[in-house]
Amino acid sequence: MTGSAVPRRMLGRELKKLREQCGMAVVVAAEAIEASPQTLWRIESGQQGPKLKELYVRVLCEMYGAPADLTEALVGLVAETKKPGWWHSNFADLIPAHFDLFIGLEEVAERMTSFQLTLIPGLLQTPEYRRALVWVDFPNRPASELEPIFEMHRRRIARLDDSADTFEFRVLLSESVLHHQVGGPGVMQDQLEYLAKVGMAQNISIRIVPHGVGSHLGLLAGSFVLMEFPSQPTSRLTEPPLVYVQGFTGALYLDQESEIAHYRRAVAEINRVALDESASRDLLTKVAREYLP
Repeated sequence: MTGSAVPRRMLGRELKKLREQCGMAVVVAAEAIEASPQTLWRIESGQQGPKLKELYVRVLCEMYGAPADLTEALVGLVAETKKPGWWHSNFADLIPAHFDLFIGLEEVAERMTSFQLTLIPGLLQTPEYRRALVWVDFPNRPASELEPIFEMHRRRIARLDDSADTFEFRVLLSESVLHHQVGGPGVMQDQLEYLAKVGMAQNISIRIVPHGVGSHLGLLAGSFVLMEFPSQPTSRLTEPPLVYVQGFTGALYLDQESEIAHYRRAVAEINRVALDESASRDLLTKVAREYLP
Protein backbone atom coordinates (compact mmCIF):
# COMPACT_ATOMS: atom_id res chain seq x y z
CA MET A 1 0.00 0.00 0.00
CA THR A 2 1.52 3.33 -1.09
CA GLY A 3 1.27 6.40 1.12
CA SER A 4 -1.03 7.02 4.05
CA ALA A 5 -4.24 8.22 2.38
CA VAL A 6 -5.89 4.86 1.73
CA PRO A 7 -5.02 3.11 5.03
CA ARG A 8 -6.21 6.21 6.92
CA ARG A 9 -9.53 6.06 5.08
CA MET A 10 -9.84 2.31 5.67
CA LEU A 11 -9.09 2.63 9.37
CA GLY A 12 -11.34 5.61 9.95
CA ARG A 13 -14.25 4.17 8.02
CA GLU A 14 -14.13 0.88 9.95
CA LEU A 15 -13.80 2.56 13.35
CA LYS A 16 -16.82 4.71 12.59
CA LYS A 17 -18.83 1.68 11.45
CA LEU A 18 -17.96 -0.23 14.63
CA ARG A 19 -18.87 2.73 16.84
CA GLU A 20 -22.21 3.24 15.13
CA GLN A 21 -23.03 -0.48 15.25
CA CYS A 22 -22.68 -0.55 19.04
CA GLY A 23 -24.55 2.73 19.42
CA MET A 24 -21.75 4.63 21.18
CA ALA A 25 -21.74 8.42 21.09
CA VAL A 26 -18.75 10.28 19.64
CA VAL A 27 -18.18 12.08 22.95
CA VAL A 28 -17.93 8.82 24.91
CA ALA A 29 -15.55 7.21 22.42
CA ALA A 30 -13.37 10.33 22.27
CA GLU A 31 -13.07 10.45 26.07
CA ALA A 32 -11.84 6.85 26.10
CA ILE A 33 -8.73 7.81 24.12
CA GLU A 34 -8.47 11.26 25.76
CA ALA A 35 -9.23 13.07 22.54
CA SER A 36 -11.73 15.72 21.54
CA PRO A 37 -14.85 14.81 19.56
CA GLN A 38 -13.41 16.85 16.69
CA THR A 39 -10.23 14.75 16.70
CA LEU A 40 -12.21 11.52 16.65
CA TRP A 41 -14.29 12.87 13.78
CA ARG A 42 -11.11 13.58 11.84
CA ILE A 43 -9.82 10.06 12.55
CA GLU A 44 -13.12 8.50 11.44
CA SER A 45 -13.19 10.55 8.25
CA GLY A 46 -9.62 9.50 7.38
CA GLN A 47 -8.17 12.98 7.40
CA GLN A 48 -4.52 13.86 7.80
CA GLY A 49 -3.53 15.45 11.10
CA PRO A 50 -4.51 13.34 14.13
CA LYS A 51 -1.65 11.18 15.37
CA LEU A 52 -2.76 7.56 15.23
CA LYS A 53 -1.55 5.09 17.85
CA GLU A 54 -2.03 1.35 18.10
CA LEU A 55 -3.23 1.82 21.70
CA TYR A 56 -6.06 4.09 20.54
CA VAL A 57 -7.23 1.49 18.04
CA ARG A 58 -7.08 -1.36 20.59
CA VAL A 59 -9.02 0.64 23.19
CA LEU A 60 -11.72 1.62 20.70
CA CYS A 61 -12.01 -1.88 19.25
CA GLU A 62 -12.39 -3.35 22.74
CA MET A 63 -15.10 -0.82 23.60
CA TYR A 64 -16.90 -1.52 20.34
CA GLY A 65 -16.71 -5.29 20.78
CA ALA A 66 -14.75 -5.84 17.56
CA PRO A 67 -13.65 -9.41 16.72
CA ALA A 68 -9.98 -10.18 17.48
CA ASP A 69 -9.02 -10.70 13.81
CA LEU A 70 -10.55 -7.38 12.78
CA THR A 71 -8.83 -5.63 15.69
CA GLU A 72 -5.45 -6.95 14.55
CA ALA A 73 -6.16 -5.92 10.96
CA LEU A 74 -7.00 -2.38 12.09
CA VAL A 75 -3.94 -2.20 14.36
CA GLY A 76 -1.85 -3.23 11.35
CA LEU A 77 -3.20 -0.30 9.38
CA VAL A 78 -1.73 2.15 11.92
CA ALA A 79 1.79 1.36 10.69
CA GLU A 80 0.65 1.80 7.09
CA THR A 81 -0.66 5.30 7.83
CA LYS A 82 2.84 6.37 8.83
CA LYS A 83 4.46 5.46 5.53
CA PRO A 84 4.78 8.55 3.32
CA GLY A 85 4.04 8.31 -0.39
CA TRP A 86 6.82 8.87 -2.91
CA TRP A 87 5.53 12.39 -3.61
CA HIS A 88 5.82 13.59 -0.01
CA SER A 89 9.60 13.82 0.14
CA ASN A 90 10.12 16.14 -2.85
CA PHE A 91 6.74 17.50 -3.85
CA ALA A 92 4.69 18.01 -0.68
CA ASP A 93 4.90 21.82 -0.85
CA LEU A 94 3.63 21.84 -4.42
CA ILE A 95 0.52 19.71 -3.94
CA PRO A 96 -2.77 21.23 -2.74
CA ALA A 97 -4.23 19.32 0.20
CA HIS A 98 -7.19 18.06 -1.82
CA PHE A 99 -4.92 16.70 -4.57
CA ASP A 100 -2.58 14.95 -2.13
CA LEU A 101 -5.43 12.55 -1.36
CA PHE A 102 -6.14 12.08 -5.07
CA ILE A 103 -2.56 11.01 -5.81
CA GLY A 104 -2.65 8.52 -2.95
CA LEU A 105 -5.88 7.03 -4.25
CA GLU A 106 -4.68 7.07 -7.86
CA GLU A 107 -1.63 5.05 -6.83
CA VAL A 108 -3.72 2.12 -5.61
CA ALA A 109 -6.76 2.35 -7.89
CA GLU A 110 -7.43 -0.79 -9.92
CA ARG A 111 -9.63 0.99 -12.45
CA MET A 112 -10.31 4.64 -13.23
CA THR A 113 -12.97 6.10 -15.52
CA SER A 114 -12.37 9.74 -16.39
CA PHE A 115 -14.87 11.95 -18.20
CA GLN A 116 -13.50 15.36 -19.18
CA LEU A 117 -15.21 18.29 -20.86
CA THR A 118 -12.27 20.66 -21.29
CA LEU A 119 -8.83 19.11 -20.65
CA ILE A 120 -6.84 15.93 -21.25
CA PRO A 121 -6.64 13.81 -18.04
CA GLY A 122 -3.34 14.25 -16.22
CA LEU A 123 -2.16 10.66 -16.77
CA LEU A 124 -2.42 11.10 -20.54
CA GLN A 125 -0.96 14.59 -20.89
CA THR A 126 2.25 14.96 -22.88
CA PRO A 127 5.07 16.87 -21.10
CA GLU A 128 4.54 19.90 -23.37
CA TYR A 129 0.78 19.95 -22.75
CA ARG A 130 1.42 19.68 -19.01
CA ARG A 131 3.94 22.53 -19.09
CA ALA A 132 1.50 24.78 -20.90
CA LEU A 133 -1.14 24.23 -18.20
CA VAL A 134 1.31 24.76 -15.34
CA TRP A 135 2.52 28.03 -16.83
CA VAL A 136 -1.09 29.25 -16.97
CA ASP A 137 -1.49 28.37 -13.28
CA PHE A 138 1.86 29.89 -12.23
CA PRO A 139 2.61 32.63 -14.79
CA ASN A 140 5.11 34.49 -12.60
CA ARG A 141 7.13 31.55 -11.27
CA PRO A 142 10.62 30.97 -12.68
CA ALA A 143 11.02 27.76 -14.65
CA SER A 144 13.43 26.32 -12.07
CA GLU A 145 10.73 26.41 -9.38
CA LEU A 146 8.26 24.60 -11.61
CA GLU A 147 10.53 21.70 -12.57
CA PRO A 148 9.52 19.59 -9.52
CA ILE A 149 5.90 19.74 -10.73
CA PHE A 150 6.93 18.31 -14.08
CA GLU A 151 9.01 15.63 -12.37
CA MET A 152 6.02 14.63 -10.27
CA HIS A 153 3.97 14.34 -13.45
CA ARG A 154 6.62 12.07 -14.97
CA ARG A 155 6.48 9.87 -11.89
CA ARG A 156 2.69 9.62 -12.07
CA ILE A 157 2.47 8.65 -15.74
CA ALA A 158 5.25 6.04 -15.39
CA ARG A 159 2.57 3.68 -14.08
CA LEU A 160 1.14 3.36 -17.58
CA ASP A 161 4.41 1.79 -18.79
CA ASP A 162 4.61 -0.78 -15.99
CA SER A 163 3.82 -4.13 -17.62
CA ALA A 164 3.29 -5.72 -14.19
CA ASP A 165 0.59 -3.22 -13.24
CA THR A 166 -3.00 -4.34 -13.85
CA PHE A 167 -4.32 -0.77 -13.75
CA GLU A 168 -7.14 -0.07 -16.21
CA PHE A 169 -7.84 3.45 -17.46
CA ARG A 170 -11.04 4.31 -19.29
CA VAL A 171 -11.20 7.81 -20.74
CA LEU A 172 -14.23 9.61 -22.16
CA LEU A 173 -13.54 13.00 -23.73
CA SER A 174 -15.83 15.65 -25.09
CA GLU A 175 -14.74 16.63 -28.59
CA SER A 176 -14.25 20.14 -27.15
CA VAL A 177 -11.09 18.87 -25.44
CA LEU A 178 -9.53 18.33 -28.87
CA HIS A 179 -10.09 21.93 -29.92
CA HIS A 180 -8.89 23.88 -26.86
CA GLN A 181 -5.44 24.94 -28.08
CA VAL A 182 -3.45 24.31 -24.91
CA GLY A 183 0.12 25.34 -25.70
CA GLY A 184 -0.63 26.10 -29.34
CA PRO A 185 -1.09 24.04 -32.54
CA GLY A 186 2.20 22.14 -32.31
CA VAL A 187 1.56 20.99 -28.75
CA MET A 188 -1.98 19.95 -29.60
CA GLN A 189 -0.89 18.01 -32.68
CA ASP A 190 1.60 16.01 -30.62
CA GLN A 191 -0.92 15.52 -27.80
CA LEU A 192 -3.67 14.16 -30.05
CA GLU A 193 -1.26 11.90 -31.92
CA TYR A 194 -0.09 10.55 -28.56
CA LEU A 195 -3.70 9.85 -27.52
CA ALA A 196 -4.32 7.96 -30.76
CA LYS A 197 -1.24 5.85 -30.08
CA VAL A 198 -1.61 5.21 -26.34
CA GLY A 199 -5.28 4.38 -26.80
CA MET A 200 -4.25 1.16 -28.52
CA ALA A 201 -2.83 -0.25 -25.28
CA GLN A 202 -4.86 -3.12 -23.82
CA ASN A 203 -5.41 -1.38 -20.47
CA ILE A 204 -6.36 2.03 -21.91
CA SER A 205 -9.62 2.95 -23.61
CA ILE A 206 -10.11 6.40 -25.15
CA ARG A 207 -13.49 7.34 -26.57
CA ILE A 208 -14.65 10.71 -27.87
CA VAL A 209 -18.13 12.20 -27.50
CA PRO A 210 -18.61 14.12 -30.76
CA HIS A 211 -20.32 17.50 -30.88
CA GLY A 212 -23.02 16.09 -33.12
CA VAL A 213 -24.65 13.97 -30.41
CA GLY A 214 -26.27 17.03 -28.88
CA SER A 215 -27.46 16.97 -25.27
CA HIS A 216 -26.37 14.09 -23.04
CA LEU A 217 -26.08 13.34 -19.31
CA GLY A 218 -22.34 14.11 -19.24
CA LEU A 219 -23.09 17.79 -19.80
CA LEU A 220 -25.06 17.82 -16.55
CA ALA A 221 -22.61 15.64 -14.60
CA GLY A 222 -19.57 17.70 -15.58
CA SER A 223 -15.99 16.42 -15.49
CA PHE A 224 -15.29 13.65 -12.96
CA VAL A 225 -13.15 10.61 -12.22
CA LEU A 226 -14.67 7.33 -10.97
CA MET A 227 -12.06 5.33 -9.04
CA GLU A 228 -12.37 1.64 -8.17
CA PHE A 229 -10.00 -0.32 -5.92
CA PRO A 230 -8.73 -3.89 -5.54
CA SER A 231 -10.16 -6.25 -2.96
CA GLN A 232 -8.36 -6.57 0.39
CA PRO A 233 -7.78 -9.86 2.29
CA THR A 234 -10.17 -8.54 4.92
CA SER A 235 -13.14 -7.83 2.65
CA ARG A 236 -14.71 -5.15 4.83
CA LEU A 237 -11.50 -3.09 4.52
CA THR A 238 -11.72 -2.91 0.74
CA GLU A 239 -11.82 0.73 -0.35
CA PRO A 240 -15.25 1.44 -1.86
CA PRO A 241 -15.55 3.22 -5.22
CA LEU A 242 -15.44 6.98 -5.13
CA VAL A 243 -15.88 9.89 -7.48
CA TYR A 244 -13.42 12.78 -7.61
CA VAL A 245 -14.75 16.14 -8.80
CA GLN A 246 -12.09 18.84 -9.03
CA GLY A 247 -12.87 22.52 -8.62
CA PHE A 248 -10.71 25.62 -8.98
CA THR A 249 -10.05 25.95 -5.24
CA GLY A 250 -10.81 22.47 -3.94
CA ALA A 251 -12.35 19.11 -4.73
CA LEU A 252 -15.15 16.74 -3.78
CA TYR A 253 -14.66 13.08 -2.90
CA LEU A 254 -18.02 11.34 -3.19
CA ASP A 255 -18.37 7.78 -1.87
CA GLN A 256 -21.99 7.31 -0.86
CA GLU A 257 -23.67 4.42 -2.67
CA SER A 258 -26.39 6.69 -4.04
CA GLU A 259 -23.77 9.12 -5.39
CA ILE A 260 -21.76 6.36 -7.04
CA ALA A 261 -24.95 4.99 -8.60
CA HIS A 262 -25.67 8.39 -10.19
CA TYR A 263 -22.19 8.61 -11.68
CA ARG A 264 -22.30 5.01 -12.92
CA ARG A 265 -25.48 5.96 -14.74
CA ALA A 266 -23.68 8.97 -16.20
CA VAL A 267 -20.82 6.73 -17.38
CA ALA A 268 -23.29 4.37 -19.04
CA GLU A 269 -25.05 7.23 -20.83
CA ILE A 270 -21.77 8.84 -21.96
CA ASN A 271 -20.57 5.47 -23.25
CA ARG A 272 -23.83 5.17 -25.18
CA VAL A 273 -23.24 8.39 -27.15
CA ALA A 274 -19.44 8.15 -27.47
CA LEU A 275 -17.64 6.90 -30.56
CA ASP A 276 -16.01 3.50 -30.24
CA GLU A 277 -12.23 3.26 -29.81
CA SER A 278 -11.50 2.88 -33.52
CA ALA A 279 -13.67 5.81 -34.61
CA SER A 280 -12.24 7.88 -31.76
CA ARG A 281 -8.68 7.23 -33.00
CA ASP A 282 -9.75 8.30 -36.46
CA LEU A 283 -11.16 11.55 -35.08
CA LEU A 284 -8.03 12.19 -33.00
CA THR A 285 -5.85 11.68 -36.06
CA LYS A 286 -8.08 13.90 -38.20
CA VAL A 287 -8.04 16.81 -35.73
CA ALA A 288 -4.29 16.37 -35.18
CA ARG A 289 -3.73 16.87 -38.94
CA GLU A 290 -5.77 20.07 -38.80
CA TYR A 291 -3.13 21.51 -36.44
CA LEU A 292 -0.41 21.05 -39.09
CA PRO A 293 0.89 24.40 -40.44
